[in-house]
Amino acid sequence: MVEPLSKVHIAVFVSGGGSNLQALIDASKSGLLKGEVVLVISNMRKAYGLVRAEKEGIDSFVFKIKKYDTPEKANDDLLAKLKKYDIEYIATAGYLKLLPLNVVKTYKDKIVNIHPALLPKYGGKGMYGHHVHEAVINSGDEESGITIHLVDEIYDHGNILHQVKVPVKKDDTPDTLAARVLKQEHLWYARILDKLIKGEYRK
Repeated sequence: MVEPLSKVHIAVFVSGGGSNLQALIDASKSGLLKGEVVLVISNMRKAYGLVRAEKEGIDSFVFKIKKYDTPEKANDDLLAKLKKYDIEYIATAGYLKLLPLNVVKTYKDKIVNIHPALLPKYGGKGMYGHHVHEAVINSGDEESGITIHLVDEIYDHGNILHQVKVPVKKDDTPDTLAARVLKQEHLWYARILDKLIKGEYRK
């Protein structure tokens, strides 16, 4: 297993606050992640993840399909931007849209997502953030956790790389459970992405 000589270029897709984006940036600075976040993309112009990118001096891009004449032109432009920045790996961090098929195919087995539950439970369209934790608590499950997985053309569907269990306490609210789950997200996302970059998950 040979480590890359230089840091690979990573793009991160966000829709909200971007705390996992920040965790990846911090891990890159510390050397924990053998990759560098060079581009941040969001479907939301007011996403705080874009502010984080600006503070870190990282280029960003707001990607809205409706700004283009056709979805095909939008997707082609997105892929062109990824190529322009020599992107080698993609991490989605609270990104609420499906990635375009041309991007998924081009970066097959090089796109990761982190989900705040133990997939295949509580995954799929509409299952994100507060909705996930609320569903877990309402189900009566005694444990939740995080899932880091490869991304394909279906929501929360790709090959699972790593899971960490988090106990659900009797007095938990969606917010208290979310806080404990998020700590594990920040702890593990960069580590697993680093393993992927190093080739530890290749078949």
